[in-house]
Amino acid sequence: MKKLITSLLIIFPFFTFAQNSEYDIKSYKEEGTKAPNTHYIGEAWLNGLFHDDKELNYNITKATFKANSTLDWHKHFTPQVIIIVEGTGYYQERGKNPVILTVGDVIKCDKDIEHWHSSSKENDVTYLAIYGGDQPTVWTEVLSQEYYNDIALKLKTP
Repeated sequence: MKKLITSLLIIFPFFTFAQNSEYDIKSYKEEGTKAPNTHYIGEAWLNGLFHDDKELNYNITKATFKANSTLDWHKHFTPQVIIIVEGTGYYQERGKNPVILTVGDVIKCDKDIEHWHSSSKENDVTYLAIYGGDQPTVWTEVLSQEYYNDIALKLKTP
């Protein structure tokens, strides 16, 4: 009985100082929801960590694209920052050569610049996208599977 009481006295403070549920805590580890297949090829999952928050005035979205999945060409009314947290992906701005992005890479796309980003042909990619929340994304052109396949052959990801 003494051991039980001693154990309870040791454990009880941990429960009283446990994390308070008054905070709005989100986890970027959650997969999110499957995105409707509207402006991309393949399979994508989105986790809106901060979205349409008027005080922040920007959004943070975690996106996971399964291998061989890509977004269409699009642009934003604010700059967008993409931080690769897992996997390998492709990124291209209109009129420039595509590049391979890997874990730890951070790239900024200026406002009103047409671009697309995706997983690589063989690997999933997960990234955090940070962008302004005032205006919706403008989708400009469908990125064809043939174009994506050609880029994948030229880049030959590891």
